[in-house]
Amino acid sequence: MTKLTTHVLDIYSGKPGKGIKVELYFLENNKRDKINSITLNEDGRASEPLIKGSNFKEGKYELVFFIGDYFNGIKETSKIPFLDDVVIRFGISNSKEHYHVPLLVSPWSYSTYRGS
Repeated sequence: MTKLTTHVLDIYSGKPGKGIKVELYFLENNKRDKINSITLNEDGRASEPLIKGSNFKEGKYELVFFIGDYFNGIKETSKIPFLDDVVIRFGISNSKEHYHVPLLVSPWSYSTYRGS
């Protein structure tokens, strides 16, 4: 099945990003359409694909991970966090493939890649 999935690993504590809110948008002609909003499960993963099947099309997408709220809930943070919302824009060039966009995150850094 063609789909888009994600997960978050909190590299600060070495645990899955449990409870992080994630939003998915489709970008087209300077327009940003919200497709989905989810909260990551105990394993730091979306319980269902963010988008799948015929709704999954080629184009530009944006994932927003609300990590400021997450880290504020597990550690004492400053009034203004260094990282708050992590925004990842990426393209889908083949809607017949599975795309997985993981996020490795700490209160001060993040990294992503196309997973499998």
